[in-house]
Amino acid sequence: MYMDFTQEQSDFAKSVASFCNKESGTREQRDLLTDHGAHNHNQAFYEKMAELGWLGLTVPEEYGGSAGSTVDLCIFLEEAAKGMAPIGGLGPTVITGAAYEKFGSPAQKEAVLGGIVRGASQSISMSEPEAGSDVGNLSCRAEKVDGGWLINGQKTWCSNAHFAENILLVARTSRGEGKHEGLTMFHVPADISGLKISGIDTMGGKEVNDLYFTDTFLPEDAVVGEVGNGWRQLMAGLNIERLILAAMMLGTAQRAFDDTLEFVTTRKQFGRPVGSFQALRHRIADLATEIECGRLLVYSVARMVDANPTKMFPREASMAKLKLTETAKKVALEGMQMMGGYGYATEFDMEHHVRKTLVSSIYGGTNEIQRDIIGKTYGL
Repeated sequence: MYMDFTQEQSDFAKSVASFCNKESGTREQRDLLTDHGAHNHNQAFYEKMAELGWLGLTVPEEYGGSAGSTVDLCIFLEEAAKGMAPIGGLGPTVITGAAYEKFGSPAQKEAVLGGIVRGASQSISMSEPEAGSDVGNLSCRAEKVDGGWLINGQKTWCSNAHFAENILLVARTSRGEGKHEGLTMFHVPADISGLKISGIDTMGGKEVNDLYFTDTFLPEDAVVGEVGNGWRQLMAGLNIERLILAAMMLGTAQRAFDDTLEFVTTRKQFGRPVGSFQALRHRIADLATEIECGRLLVYSVARMVDANPTKMFPREASMAKLKLTETAKKVALEGMQMMGGYGYATEFDMEHHVRKTLVSSIYGGTNEIQRDIIGKTYGL
C-alpha cells in the first residue's frame, strides 16, 4: 500500500519493486545469487543498484549522492526487503554512512560516502564478548602512540565485515568516572594489517564476524569525530539505525504476508481454498492490520526525522524498531503455521522468512532494551 507519498516517491517505490522482481524475483535467481542462502549479499547485484543511484539515496550531492529524505530511504529499504534483494550489506552501510556524514572529516566522507555511492559496503563494530546490550562496557582499547593509535582487543557480531571496504570501530581510549566516557570512533580499512576477521556461522548464513585487533596501527587522522566522544556520537545515530531496521522488517513482513496469502488462496483442502476457512481468514485479517499499523508508524517517524534532523526521537524510533521486528516475526511464524509442512520445507521461502525475522528482535538493540528505553521516556 502506497501512503501519501509524492508521485515521484510512488514511482520510485514501483521502480525498486520492478527491479527486484526482474533480478531476484524467482527462487532460482535468489539461489544463484546467494549460493542457496549461504550468503546474504551479492556484490554484482549491489553494484547494479549503485549504478541506478539508489545506494547514494541519502548521501549529500557533493559526494555523488542525491540527498534524498528519510522517507525516501524507508521506501527503498521496504521495497528491497520485500523483493528479497540479496543486499545484506545495505543496512550496516547506511547506518555507518550516517555516522560519517555527521562526524567524519572531509577525507573520511570522501572515502566512505563516495564509496557507498559506487557500491562499496561499510560496517560498524560496537559489540564485544562482554559488551552487547551494555555497549558502554567496551574494553577493546586504542592506545595513543607516536603518530597515531594502536588497537588491541576483540569485537564480535560485526555484520558484513568480511566484504566491507571500511569498518567504523568504537574503542576505548580512556577510563572516566562513567563507563560511557572515553569511547572513540575510528576509521579502519577492512584490509588493514593487524586485523583478523573470522566468520561466525549462523542460522542466516554468513552474516556476522569476530574481529581480532593485534597491535593494529591507525594514523592520527583515523579518529572519526572527537576523541572520547564516541558514546554521544553513537546516540546521535540511533534514529536512523532503528528506522532502517524497522523499514527493512516492514518489507520482510509484507513479503511473508504476500507469500502466505498466495498459498492459502491456492491450496485446497476439503474441496475449497484453505484461506476460506474462518480460522485462517481471521489470522490473515489480523496480520494485515498489524502490518498496516507498522507501516503508518515507520513513515510517521521518518517524517518526524526529516522535519527535525538534529532532534533525537528515542521513544518513537524504539517503538518503530520494536513494533516492526515483532510484527515481522509474528507474520513469518503464523505464515509457516498456515502453510503447514510446506512452510517448513526449504522448497518455499517461508522458512527463510522465519530465520530472517527471528534475529531481528535481537540485533540493533534487543527488543527488551527497546522496551526499557520506551519506558524510561515515560519517567519509569
